[in-house]
Amino acid sequence: MTAPDPQHLDPELERLVAERTAALTELVAHLMTCWDDERRLLARKLHDSLGSSMTALTMHLGLLSKGLTDAKALDRAQQMKTLLNGIIETNRKVQLSLWNDKLEFLGIKAALSELVAEFGQEHGEEHGITARVSLPDDDDAYPRAQGVALLRCAEEGLRNALHHGRAATVEVILDDDGEQLMLTVRDDGVGVAQPAPPESLRCHGLRLLRERARALGGNVTLARLEGGGSALTMILPRDQGA
Repeated sequence: MTAPDPQHLDPELERLVAERTAALTELVAHLMTCWDDERRLLARKLHDSLGSSMTALTMHLGLLSKGLTDAKALDRAQQMKTLLNGIIETNRKVQLSLWNDKLEFLGIKAALSELVAEFGQEHGEEHGITARVSLPDDDDAYPRAQGVALLRCAEEGLRNALHHGRAATVEVILDDDGEQLMLTVRDDGVGVAQPAPPESLRCHGLRLLRERARALGGNVTLARLEGGGSALTMILPRDQGA
């Protein structure tokens, strides 16, 4: 069966398709906003409730330990303190994976710096991957929706470099020319086919990124680099949502 020529589609059908596409884009944007808000709320609850409780327990345990003289009791108290510290660190990492508070209070540059530093510390020794970040000098504020989209792009790019690209080096680069924001995650891994097949943007993480960018008037591309490696790029209009 031959596909219809796009140049000869019924104008009414074109209008309906355009309206349907716009409605779906708006719906996806709304769902992602709700999802982000829920993640932010959950991260805040983990910080205010579980995190505070664990910190208080660690302090109480330290006070109790000062009154112990038995070697076995002191050893057990130290084991408990180590366990509590591990829980606190796990809780902190879960909070960060859900929502980066630095994005809200200090901006996208601080959030990206923390994300890349955490990634390098966690995976550098185990996987031999080096992570770097390059940021603009200006400390301009961006709408939260843009900041979230850029941060999610960086997260997805880092995951791909680690799990699929088998990269040794990955760099997160944020550029702002006054008209557009461009975030690129560039690695020296195995890369993607050239040109990148449409399927490369069909995995759930990349599809969500594409929809986030589309809702903000931007786009996402995945390309192979000369000499190997790949680059995931998100471009957003600078004044979107301002």
